[in-house]
Amino acid sequence: MKLSKFIIPVIIAIGFIAYLSFFTIKEINQAIVLQFGDPKRVIAEPGLKVKIPFIQNVVFLDRRILSLDPAPEEVIASDQKRLIVDAYARFKIVDPLKFYVSVGDERVARSRLATIINSRLRSVLGKQRLATLLSVERSKQMAIIQEGVNVEAKKFGINIIDVRIKRADLPQANSEAIYKRMQTEREREAKEFRAKGAEMAVTITSTADKKVTVILANAKKQSEIMKGEGDGQRNKIFASAFSKDPEFFSFYRAMQAYEKALIGSDTSLILSPDSDFFKFFGSTGTVKQ
Repeated sequence: MKLSKFIIPVIIAIGFIAYLSFFTIKEINQAIVLQFGDPKRVIAEPGLKVKIPFIQNVVFLDRRILSLDPAPEEVIASDQKRLIVDAYARFKIVDPLKFYVSVGDERVARSRLATIINSRLRSVLGKQRLATLLSVERSKQMAIIQEGVNVEAKKFGINIIDVRIKRADLPQANSEAIYKRMQTEREREAKEFRAKGAEMAVTITSTADKKVTVILANAKKQSEIMKGEGDGQRNKIFASAFSKDPEFFSFYRAMQAYEKALIGSDTSLILSPDSDFFKFFGSTGTVKQ
């Protein structure tokens, strides 16, 4: 009974010591074994590992590609144009020992990298014109930035995989000024187009009016010619018919005169009975057919 009292605590102590002696490294991690704060060994392979309990402890570091999204930075281009640049980076811890000695942990590393990236952005992009930063040449500038950041990052045991610009915008005040200038330019162009359109409309209208006047004049001329020819043909036919029977046509003309003179109920004529106007009234003669 007394022996069991000693064995159980011993087993518990051995189990606790064994628990403190073993640790597991996952696929996504790498580890540094420290002894009283000093690095003793770096373990990159995953699996179950052993350390000295109470004396050694383990620091785990991520071995995956990590993302860094620093705060947007204002950059002044070489032509004194301001630009708000929002960049991001991807990095990987390639030397755990150098990383731990130089920066200690990932939080400090991110802060240092963000400072380096922003400084490099201002240094490289500040030598370029705004038009260059907004063109396809920007990719070349980003390659230069990545190379410069990588030189500094290697001192921390970090390799920079990529540095890219997510967004590059003008400051709010500059954007409003540019929008107003663009609006003014578009309004000026619209006025020019309207003026040219009005000028073309006047030209087209005057040309059309001229053509209408010419067409109407030609049509009137042609109609007068045709009317004159018709009247001439009518008079010719009338004269030819009149010459065949003058008495009948005198009678016919008199009837037309009676019709025109005596039309209407209010017509009054005061003429002598033996007037030539009434020469066919009371005539017993016959008209030649």
